[in-house]
Amino acid sequence: MATAGMVIAAGGGRRIGGPEALLRHDGTPLVDLAIETVRDGGCEPVVVVLGAAADEVKAAAELKGASVVVDKTWGRGIGSSLRVGLAALTDTLADAVLVVPVDMPGVTAHAVRRVAALPYSDVLVCATYEGRRSFPMLFGRKHWSGISTVAHADTGARPYLLAHKHEVLDVACDRIADGSRLESPEAVAAFKLTIPAQRTRQ
Repeated sequence: MATAGMVIAAGGGRRIGGPEALLRHDGTPLVDLAIETVRDGGCEPVVVVLGAAADEVKAAAELKGASVVVDKTWGRGIGSSLRVGLAALTDTLADAVLVVPVDMPGVTAHAVRRVAALPYSDVLVCATYEGRRSFPMLFGRKHWSGISTVAHADTGARPYLLAHKHEVLDVACDRIADGSRLESPEAVAAFKLTIPAQRTRQ
């Protein structure tokens, strides 16, 4: 059974001064680190969904071994990017897809492996942190069409998961990953991330 990986890296990072994908840790773009984490967790193929500053991200990041698609309506929220990513995986042999947003740098390969442990076509799995659902999330192929239909704005797959709550498996990842998101300059500093010089000058 094959589990694909999806890195959603389309956001504009309005609260932190620029696209999260362009943030760097020890000189490496965050989007490249996310790709590495997903692949180290056993996911293949990997698709990356870009949006804000897509050309700049392509120029700055290696995006090694990943298929890149661009969500031209990224400003509408993660739901749009999720639909674009799922569409890009339709012709693959993947039975399920493991989804991670680039603005969660504390997600580890260990968490990816734990969430993706049951890569069946009918699964719905969510990582939890202190009991709250978050990413990584695993969506079996059976659910892709339904998720695409209801994924809107910043709600993403949430409406679909609520409608299928009795099918969702929650997997605690508190001890093996950090579920924090980059929602403020303080969060960026806490993860020791830096903004590229050229973007700082803008």
